[in-house]
Amino acid sequence: MAYRVDVDTDLCQGHAMCELEAPHYFRVPKRGTVEILNNEPPDDARDEIERAVEECPARALFITEK
Repeated sequence: MAYRVDVDTDLCQGHAMCELEAPHYFRVPKRGTVEILNNEPPDDARDEIERAVEECPARALFITEK
């Protein structure tokens, strides 16, 4: 099922847990907030994306079903 991943940049604190869990989809520059490299990742990356969302200590990432 198609989905989209987004970030609330007001909540993101730059911990980079998402980048550790899914480095092909998230990047956190030094002293910055997360950059989502692909807002609509493939279905086969779903588990990886969900782990990244769950590991975010600020709860800044979320998944929306399309």
